[in-house]
Amino acid sequence: MSDRHTHEQRRYNMQQIKGKDTKPEISLRKLLFGDGFRYRINDRKLPGKPDIVLKKYNTVIFVNGCFWHGHQNCRYFVVPKTRTEFWTDKIKGNKERDHRNILLLKEAGWNVVTVWECELKKIMIDDTLNKVKEKIKESIDLPSK
Repeated sequence: MSDRHTHEQRRYNMQQIKGKDTKPEISLRKLLFGDGFRYRINDRKLPGKPDIVLKKYNTVIFVNGCFWHGHQNCRYFVVPKTRTEFWTDKIKGNKERDHRNILLLKEAGWNVVTVWECELKKIMIDDTLNKVKEKIKESIDLPSK
């Protein structure tokens, strides 16, 4: 099956995809800030450059795009019909890198929270924010290394 876009259209579409400051990230950051949480973003010193770093709570948050990080059983994750092998390998590599970074962060004593793009849709955002806040506050009760 061939792509319904021309090579130039597809190239343009792919170039428009951002790696940071995405809409899901910004919406979660605004909600956390509104609830009094202060954070840093994309800390290069930490494995995986977490999207949100709450140093006071020793917590990092990754906001993952469902497609790019292969969110299983999610309606937003569909393997493309063109260049399937390329995309399968790409997403598999992303998942492996995510796993490695999470292990490194946990070994360093960080509480790691992953939020999926689909969990930040209007219908779920309040529940997601409450779950994230619970996980952040749980980190206060964890014994430090």
